[in-house]
Amino acid sequence: MKSLNVLQIIIQETPGRLRGLGVETAAVKPAAAKWSPKEELGHLLDSAVNNHQRIVRVQFQDQLALPGYQQENWVKVHGYQDREWSELINLWAALNQHLLAAAYSVPENAWSNTCTVGGSEPMTLQFVFEDYLRHLLHHLEHIGIDVKDLG
Repeated sequence: MKSLNVLQIIIQETPGRLRGLGVETAAVKPAAAKWSPKEELGHLLDSAVNNHQRIVRVQFQDQLALPGYQQENWVKVHGYQDREWSELINLWAALNQHLLAAAYSVPENAWSNTCTVGGSEPMTLQFVFEDYLRHLLHHLEHIGIDVKDLG
């Protein structure tokens, strides 16, 4: 599946681009109620953790009902604003490599397995993975990373 290669390129290219933002810029909140780049990258960590579970579980069980997650609460619980930028970047790369390894193991016929997330309409595992990529690229772009050559 082409999107697996896309994620591999994103994993290879993004850490350097994130480091290029700099520690000070990463901590700036655009408004009191908005996430800083550190918090937004933290949100992407939470997304990777949740989507990894989906990829692993749905390849083994069709029509699985999975929970959603409260993204604002997850960001608060992990205290991303107070963590080191380099730690968040390294963790992002490691979690996405872990997610990619799980995705590479999906048998071809399992990509059509379905699940619901937080009471959603049923979606295929392929849709879950591709939606994860769209979400990832959207947030990286919002953080300030040029993603034109990534996706």
